[in-house]
Amino acid sequence: MTIRKIIGTDQEFTIGKIVCLARNYAEHARELGNETPPAPVLFMKPASSVIADGDTVRIPAYSQECHYEVELAVLIGAQARNVAADKAHEYIAGYGVAIDMTLRDVQNALKAKGLPWEIAKGFDTACPLSDFVPAGAVADPHALSLKLAVNGDCRQNGITADMIHRIAQIIAHISAIFTLEPGDVILTGTPAGVGPVRAGDVMTAEISTVGYLTIPVA
Repeated sequence: MTIRKIIGTDQEFTIGKIVCLARNYAEHARELGNETPPAPVLFMKPASSVIADGDTVRIPAYSQECHYEVELAVLIGAQARNVAADKAHEYIAGYGVAIDMTLRDVQNALKAKGLPWEIAKGFDTACPLSDFVPAGAVADPHALSLKLAVNGDCRQNGITADMIHRIAQIIAHISAIFTLEPGDVILTGTPAGVGPVRAGDVMTAEISTVGYLTIPVA
């Protein structure tokens, strides 16, 4: 089991399913040559893909192109089914920092064949994930800066205000399809600037007022 804490409290959650959004920042969609979607595009990572601050991302032998994607993570604190957008905040336990590691060469090859691409997103170590700050500690989750650097060189520098689909809408959309449970995590998409890392690199990811991660690559 993978556990994450709510910082400053005695609350702990066992991480469940990790529901991720693709193409939720327009500039990121454009940089990969994708259309901006009218509805959230969802995929999942298993809890077994989660690692903690200071742990190492290990690039699988079947990939030669592993990309970073810094994302705001939303921790679900109560069972959510068919939640109205104006009630969605009631189900959020906290906010954290995640890096959605993506085997871009594998993903592109599978997409070209019309096949699912979970093996490009859900491999072991594919989801560095911080502990969470309480939801109430974040005044506006759509006014946060997201940054990711590789070996000290800033590669991503965005703001959550640029999300196409807002967090309340995302929770309403997902919970109408399948039930969200305590410990489930939503990764809300990444801004532009994604790119490759290689063995020996060190990533640092930071979201203002939320937290940070330092992750080496092997």
